[in-house]
Amino acid sequence: MRRKTNLLVSASVAACLCMANAAQASENSIAAEDAATETGEGPNDIIVNGLAIDEGQNKITGSGALGNKSLLDTPFSITVVDSADISKRQATTIAQIFANDPSVFSFATAGTTNWWGTQIRGLGVRNYYIDDVPMLLYWGGDFALESVETVEALKGLSGFMYGFGAPGGTISYRTKRPTADPLLTTEIGYRTNSDFFAHIDAGGPITQDGRLGYRVNLAGEKGTTYNDAQNNRWLASLAVEYAITPDVKWYAAATYEDSKLKREPFQVYWDGSVYADTVLPKPTYDYAKLNIDNSYYKARTLVTATGLDWKFADGWSTKLTYGYTSKLHHSNKMFVYMLNKEGDYEGYAYNFAELDQNHFAQAMVQGEFETGPVRHAIVAGASYMANDAFFGADSYWSNDFNGNIYENQDFLVTRDISWSTEGFPYRERQRAIFLSDTLYFGDHVQAIAGVRHTRYKLVDDDGDPTADGGYRTSATTPTFALILKPAPWASIYGSYVESLEPGSRVGGDYANFGEILRATVSKQYEVGVKVEHGGLSLTGAAFRIERANTADRFIDGERYLKQDGQTLYKGLEGIASYSVNKDLKLGAGVIYLDPSLRALSVDEDGNPSPNLGNRPAEAAKWQVTANAEYYVAAVPGLSLHGNVRYFGKAPTDDTNFLYIPSRTLANAGFQYQTLIGGRKVAFTGNVNNLFNKKYWGLSNIGEGRNGSVSATIYW
Repeated sequence: MRRKTNLLVSASVAACLCMANAAQASENSIAAEDAATETGEGPNDIIVNGLAIDEGQNKITGSGALGNKSLLDTPFSITVVDSADISKRQATTIAQIFANDPSVFSFATAGTTNWWGTQIRGLGVRNYYIDDVPMLLYWGGDFALESVETVEALKGLSGFMYGFGAPGGTISYRTKRPTADPLLTTEIGYRTNSDFFAHIDAGGPITQDGRLGYRVNLAGEKGTTYNDAQNNRWLASLAVEYAITPDVKWYAAATYEDSKLKREPFQVYWDGSVYADTVLPKPTYDYAKLNIDNSYYKARTLVTATGLDWKFADGWSTKLTYGYTSKLHHSNKMFVYMLNKEGDYEGYAYNFAELDQNHFAQAMVQGEFETGPVRHAIVAGASYMANDAFFGADSYWSNDFNGNIYENQDFLVTRDISWSTEGFPYRERQRAIFLSDTLYFGDHVQAIAGVRHTRYKLVDDDGDPTADGGYRTSATTPTFALILKPAPWASIYGSYVESLEPGSRVGGDYANFGEILRATVSKQYEVGVKVEHGGLSLTGAAFRIERANTADRFIDGERYLKQDGQTLYKGLEGIASYSVNKDLKLGAGVIYLDPSLRALSVDEDGNPSPNLGNRPAEAAKWQVTANAEYYVAAVPGLSLHGNVRYFGKAPTDDTNFLYIPSRTLANAGFQYQTLIGGRKVAFTGNVNNLFNKKYWGLSNIGEGRNGSVSATIYW
């Protein structure tokens, strides 16, 4: 495996040199293309030198209940990554998409199932949206990126912006839309060890008047990945837009993916009750010893959305949205509890089927008016969500195998597996109304006041008459913000927001097994600064998040899980990029997190919880990033990019008995654009974990050095 990886790295370097030699041959045709562009003739989408336009904090984002605003005028920290950047870095996971944002992170490595792995500001992310439609994605895999135009991370509480949800933040995907001009690109590529992929992206107007347009994406990937897993997935997406009138536009979008990941490395648990040491085993990238040959995780994902955008008056518009999402999970996935630093483990097979379905409808009105010298930007709306999860009654979890990570594992699953989803259903209903008003006091001061009222209902239909039959709750969650704009290109803001978070079902190792913990309200305070000027793009924030905590309580000698106490996350973050000149762009980011558990639980003798004051599980105090992009003036069309990320040590759980060690990883890549036969062609290559650093993630072994190369033709 190492030999194949080294060959790929060498091939990538060789490709750069070959392209440099070919640059002179294509330079005349590129110069002719530039001349044609200047006179308005021929294609004008070739970038042969200099940086592409980066809107930075001037990007417009659909910020939930705040409507469409530039990042500069949004009083929260938000990062947006577009498809061009995703494609250039050949990203396939959340971790790779947000590699340059220290506040957004995922422990899930490429070629594995993302099992609760993503976090923002140290908190786990549970809120995912595709085209404004909520979808359960926090276990069972990432969303496929071939059909995606942008991925947005809203950091911190999202209760006002998006409604009922966990306080970790929101990941929002925006799929590709029809283009005004005809578009057709084809891409073929290769990832180590022998994983091949292909992608077709086509779009443009269907009618001569351009009122009806389409966008189609087709993609497939099959082969063996760097970690010895077998990848087999297929994707199709369609988006249609129709301008019914100049003021009324209808759109519809659908994405379907069928994926099966076989033989991925074990999912790892570090349980203080069974792990005997305070240091981890030495990591190994002998992946063939870390899997079960006939294990797999299969998922079928469907996302649909449709709606109307209507500009019904000067400065006023309404948007109606309906969406349906579903995901069918088939798990034959393997988990291990590590036992000691020698690498021994207890292995568990986890078999289950689950079908998640979600219906979402929302109506939103946005407009402006004036009261004296004050201009108001109003956003008002109502939404309804129905989420149904059907979990199979024949799920299986058992200690079927044991072993050592440095030795071969010969266990195979031989029993019949039931894929029935006719077990207990889990139904959620959520109704909400929201209103926000942005008040503009001249050009330099903005104030935002908003409120969302949510009514939540959980129906527990597991058929157990002794269990809690679900619950209802409601909450009014406000947000307040003040934005000072000393210049059009800078803003200083302060904001306060609350978020209603769902409860959870208590597990089987507690005396109150089956109890559903009630919903709670979390709070966030944030102050920050944003700048987009003269080649500098900057965002920085200080924040404090107060979240209700769950903790053990001992009653009559038995252990109960109760909502008790508070988890506090406070910290500082900053991200900056600077265009030194037209050829060189540098970037850096840092987050310092100071989290602590403030549990109030006491044991039966009246002693406080031993976790009091500890750091919450999985939270690293420091994460630091640095990145660079360089357009090689001597080789028109060639750009080089790279990034480095430091991740500080993080506790495996709230007891802080064991820490995942710190690590620093580096990635590098290139892209070369040229003309071949009058067509634009882009060659792209990337190497991840450039120096093959061996490390442990929170729940799996690290990502050994791997790479990818591809060729894209713009027809």
